[in-house]
Amino acid sequence: MKKIIMGVLVAASLSAPALADDSKITKGYNTMDSMGCMLVRDCTDGVKEVNSIVDIASEYHNWTDFASVTDEFNRMLSALNKIGVKVFLAPDKYFPPKHRGVYHTVSNNFFLNKEWMGSPRILMSVMRHEGWHAAQDCMAGTIDNNMIAIIKPEDEVPMIYQVMVERTYDKSAWPWEKEASWAGRTEGMTMKALEACAAGPMWDVYEPTPLTRKYLVKEGFIK
Repeated sequence: MKKIIMGVLVAASLSAPALADDSKITKGYNTMDSMGCMLVRDCTDGVKEVNSIVDIASEYHNWTDFASVTDEFNRMLSALNKIGVKVFLAPDKYFPPKHRGVYHTVSNNFFLNKEWMGSPRILMSVMRHEGWHAAQDCMAGTIDNNMIAIIKPEDEVPMIYQVMVERTYDKSAWPWEKEASWAGRTEGMTMKALEACAAGPMWDVYEPTPLTRKYLVKEGFIK
């Protein structure tokens, strides 16, 4: 079961003066410590909730570039809000180097690194990737747990993403990161999964893998 479902802190990338708000950070900015402080909402300096693409575009004063991603972004955000996931734009200082975003399975929030979100292409890649992890959370029975499950059979993931993930992630995370990396670069894939989660049991739309089905039956989610 460990290969299919696990409790994780899913992370998917890149300093500012200290305020009283950040006093709980003991190992400095751009560390796992600073990110953890942000995730549990103890550190909130400059962290802003995202309610629509307008909140992103207004930060970079470039409305035209974001027009092409408005529909998909807002639909993902709407589905996330319906299932209880909040999205925040946060300063780079809270993220370890090269971290562009992070989804937290305990709080059901995810955070976008402001340093990178001025590019619509990167914004959507991170939104799709982290949004897919939220959908994996939903596939594990309910969003209100600290478990995630793969949604698609691993052999369906295109080889390019399998190879990429095997080169960059710890082996223990491969099953989840492979399909999240695929979703991160596929228009509409995450949006559809999140909308399925918001509409009802995901396994009514996505056939569970054998081990995921076994878990869902064992936990009483599938009779």
